Amino acid sequence: MENKDYTNMTEVDVAYRILNSAKEPMNYKALITEVIDKKNKPVQSVAAAISEIYTMINMDSRFQHRGKGFWGLTEWNPPEIKKTAARSTTTKTVSTKIDESKFKDSVFDNG
Repeated sequence: MENKDYTNMTEVDVAYRILNSAKEPMNYKALITEVIDKKNKPVQSVAAAISEIYTMINMDSRFQHRGKGFWGLTEWNPPEIKKTAARSTTTKTVSTKIDESKFKDSVFDNG
């Protein structure tokens, strides 16, 4: 895909395409630098651009932080399977009858 195809895409969509093509996690600086390059958009402050794109990636559920500055795609992980107990458990509700006169005496007892 050429740079002109990336110009109308959001930065996170470009990052998604880059990771999807790479098929392995990438360091965030390398990933974001490639996003900036592919967008072919002038940047006044590289640090501000990295911060902005990093925040967008962090908030997008398609991306998953892999530790040590590496990001991958959530879809690379198998879905979590919830384990359920083999046997069912029942809970008992115990009803306690309160003697109202003793309750009132203890609550309103001033001393």
